[in-house]
Amino acid sequence: MASRILPGKEAAVDQFSPMPFASQSPQPAPQPVASQSATAPALQPVPAPAPVPQPAAAPAPQPAPALWCQNLTKAYGPNLALDRFNISVPAGRIVGLLGPNGSGKTTLLKMIAGVAHPSEGVIRVCGRPVGPESKALVSYLPERPYFPRSMRVREMIAYFADFYADFDVAMAHDMLAHLGVDPAAVCSALSKGTVEKVQLVLVMARHAALYLLDEPIGGVDPAARDYILSTIIRGYRPGATIVLSTHLVRDVETVLDDFILLRYGTMLLHAPVAYVAQEKGTTLDAYFREEFRC
Repeated sequence: MASRILPGKEAAVDQFSPMPFASQSPQPAPQPVASQSATAPALQPVPAPAPVPQPAAAPAPQPAPALWCQNLTKAYGPNLALDRFNISVPAGRIVGLLGPNGSGKTTLLKMIAGVAHPSEGVIRVCGRPVGPESKALVSYLPERPYFPRSMRVREMIAYFADFYADFDVAMAHDMLAHLGVDPAAVCSALSKGTVEKVQLVLVMARHAALYLLDEPIGGVDPAARDYILSTIIRGYRPGATIVLSTHLVRDVETVLDDFILLRYGTMLLHAPVAYVAQEKGTTLDAYFREEFRC
């Protein structure tokens, strides 16, 4: 039987017939894109940012003086051995403590070394008060011998090596050899001057920050003084400080950087040795003799 299409159905079929996809439709030809450089304004360089100010670096702290004393006073009953003594000694100086007998030189050195106590005032050694810490930094040569006469020189060296961590045994033997002292000698067999040489060697063989030498050339003959001074200089370490008391100014003048003049416990002057030549037109020895003329 032949199929029949009802009237109006053709339109319905046409409505559901497939339509072409959008991608299948013809596309217009691409147009050339104008270059941006042709139309965009030229780029301007960006200025560098201004430097941000930095806070100033704090100044490096200054090292404490090797020796600092303020209003240092020592009284023995009604007598003042030292009267309101003030001083600041930087590291790396050789300082002569000068004055006639009885001017307070030994008293001052004893208080710095910690074997005597001030009546008033303050002492600082490399910023430390006098005590165990400061004593470890100080090498002290007293005015008089202090070892038993029965000891041998090598026993004295062993004693120092055991007591002081900074004692240099090889350096001590080297200086004794230069001085011609036998380490096996007994102190009682040595002259007073030789015993003083041995004690000086023991003191200078330490690697101390501050050396206190009380009359290191007072007990030796004039011929040996230059040798003693050369021993002091040979044992001196750069950066250390030496305070050397004496009334034999002519012998020590050439090795000093600065000097301190004491009279009856009062400081008259603390200045470089060059000050005397520049301001007084004379030597330190001549100035000393003039100042303390009887």
